[in-house]
Amino acid sequence: MKKALLLTILFGVLLVGCADLKYEIKPGANLFEANLSGTYLIEADLYKGNLSGAYLIEANLTGAILNGADLSGADLSGADLSGADLRGADLIRADLRGANLMGTNLIRADLRGANLIEADLIEANLTGAYLVGAYLVGADLRGAYLVGAYLVGAYLVGADLRRADLIEADFYRADLIEADLSGADLRGANLIEADLRGADLSGADLSGAYLIGADLEDILYDNNTQYDKNSPLDIYIKKNK
Repeated sequence: MKKALLLTILFGVLLVGCADLKYEIKPGANLFEANLSGTYLIEADLYKGNLSGAYLIEANLTGAILNGADLSGADLSGADLSGADLRGADLIRADLRGANLMGTNLIRADLRGANLIEADLIEANLTGAYLVGAYLVGADLRGAYLVGAYLVGAYLVGADLRRADLIEADFYRADLIEADLSGADLRGANLIEADLRGADLSGADLSGAYLIGADLEDILYDNNTQYDKNSPLDIYIKKNK
């Protein structure tokens, strides 16, 4: 029975709402376009598995091992990936709308073009992750680690980045309109031509940040906001006092 179930999964047959499959699926499994929506895969070992195009809508993947896995184009909307290991995973164009990625390890994961609208990424580790062109509108990134992450052209309108570690992150031409960056560490970050209109920079550290061509209209700041003398931010603040 177990072997039959596994074969069914491998051929992508509908398995919506299936029971706990933790012990049925093994590392390196081929789950291409399989429908695993609503399934329980808590702490499942899917190391380097092929889940490209798979349907994992509202699946429970808490603590799952997915490092090196191929999840490109997968639908993970509403899925629970809290505490999961997704180091180096391929999540190109994956749908992660409203997904729970709280505390998830996404070091050097490839999230180019991924949809992370309103996703929960509180304290997630995205160090060195590729988020070029990713959609993070309204995402919760409080206390997240994005050191050296690539967010070129990313959409972060209204995103919550309070106290996030953004040291040397690349936000070139990123859309950060009304994003909350209060208390964030943006030292050495690349914000060239970024759209920061209405963003909250209260208590943020922008020492050494690159702000040439950035749109700083209506930004919020306070006496704890740190920035370099004669930087575009310094010039803007002096002009608008």
